[in-house]
Amino acid sequence: MMLTTTSNGYDDARHGFQRRVEHRPAVIFQVTDATEIEEAVRYAIDQDLRVAVQAAGHGLIEGLDGGVLIATRGFNGVTVDADRKTAWIEAGATWRDVLDATAPYGLAPLSGSSPGVGAISYTLGGGLGLMARRFGYAADHVRRIELVTADGVRRNAEEDTELFWALRGGGGNFGVVTGMEIELFDVPTIYGGSLYFDLAEHPEVPDVWQAWTRTVPEEVTSAIAMLPMPDIPQVPAPLRGKYIGQVQLAVLGDDGVDLVKPLREIGEPALDTVGELPYVDSGQIFAEPDRPDSYSSSNLLLRDLDQLPQPGEMCVLGIRHLGGALARRPEVPNAVGHRDAAYSLTVLTPGSADTRQLRRKILDPWRPSAVGRFLNFSFEKLSAQELAEAYDPGDHARLTELRRRYDPAARLHANHQL
Repeated sequence: MMLTTTSNGYDDARHGFQRRVEHRPAVIFQVTDATEIEEAVRYAIDQDLRVAVQAAGHGLIEGLDGGVLIATRGFNGVTVDADRKTAWIEAGATWRDVLDATAPYGLAPLSGSSPGVGAISYTLGGGLGLMARRFGYAADHVRRIELVTADGVRRNAEEDTELFWALRGGGGNFGVVTGMEIELFDVPTIYGGSLYFDLAEHPEVPDVWQAWTRTVPEEVTSAIAMLPMPDIPQVPAPLRGKYIGQVQLAVLGDDGVDLVKPLREIGEPALDTVGELPYVDSGQIFAEPDRPDSYSSSNLLLRDLDQLPQPGEMCVLGIRHLGGALARRPEVPNAVGHRDAAYSLTVLTPGSADTRQLRRKILDPWRPSAVGRFLNFSFEKLSAQELAEAYDPGDHARLTELRRRYDPAARLHANHQL
């Protein structure tokens, strides 16, 4: 279905999860299959318009003004091949769609902390998920990609080594992906959840967590968020009005209770949600908000965490433990960079105000330890130099040259534009 600015449903179709910025396209194609995506791209070529794509819209940093928006949320099928342990996911599928389809087979994808995120856009950006230290980036486990490139031609990316390399880590700069085949893993259940500590009572929590990360095996993927909780009814009573250290845990195997024990020795948490749960319910681990909102964020990838943040500002600081399988190159190379990073540090600020300087100020002490940045956690417009820092030396130039090859007219409005 094609919508214009005067059509009923135009606003619903253009809005995504992120509300700080918005798409305001001239035309929206609400697609339900690959042929309709191909038609939308060819329409944009004929009319000499730019093209943006939106599934769930969590990571939007710069809206499309005019042009063609391809809204893929109605093209969200998932087909599971249990024997091959793979899933074919269509353009608009979220991780919730994939989790629901794979759970009956006792299989799990390399999904992220929020089930509502678009699975394909997440994976094109690299994909740092709940089992990342054991299995690596989601982009490392992509078998096939079908897409429509900016010339309106439908292609199988794996038949072109350079294109397949660039798509897995290079984001939406090389075409409109219509479908992707990903690997699945035998993970019917996981030991996980969050320990929520009142940092006024237990200020040592970040230090204890950091020391603990140096001892755990690859089966443990964890993070910590430090966040001021508002005193409102929507927040669980034990957390209201407190500055909370949320230790987020995802453990594979049978040793979860013992592995988490050093964290429980900190003391009584304000709230404890850690336990065995079906992987289909793994969104409960981070328990991130599921309603649309306005926010922005800045990220650094660090070679070490030699100090811990104490910002005292109205923002959320998130630190994820990397290493393990994330440090290893996949059998089929891709563009995901900085595999030597040990931690990811993100500062997220809610609201629609411009808080870039605040975030940069908070991150400044860690810049000497930074090896780069992770674009999936960078919800802000980056300069060309900052964007280059997301990739290994030489890879940004390679990606930029491939962008010129596949989209010489710069028709594609990618989230992080090469």
